[in-house]
Amino acid sequence: MLDHRRLTILIALALGLWLGATAFIRLLPAALSDPIWVSASFAAMAPLGWLSVQVIGRLAGLKGPDLLAGVAVVGAVAMMIDGLVLAWRPEVYAPTQSGARLGGAWLLWGYGLSLGIALWMSRANTK
Repeated sequence: MLDHRRLTILIALALGLWLGATAFIRLLPAALSDPIWVSASFAAMAPLGWLSVQVIGRLAGLKGPDLLAGVAVVGAVAMMIDGLVLAWRPEVYAPTQSGARLGGAWLLWGYGLSLGIALWMSRANTK
């Protein structure tokens, strides 16, 4: 169950993960613009997505269906922040529109992958 304490933890995790991803996009622009690095950055999201789901579950004390719900809360909060920043302050991610677009693509990939991993993990824990 996602009680008030767990929701607070999940929102804090969303902010922390958002800040980390934003720092990555901002400080390592070549990781999303260079053809070799971008492939590595997208591939690295598989273990990072798995790790983030593990951290979310452990810190918020979530298992089974609650794990998927918790990851969805974290993703929803972070995606709403991304939407606002990409619409009104894309320079937070990168000094160019192209850089912000590439960062947005990487973020979407990471959110989708993390949600898929959480779905798989939550189904595996209910059997």
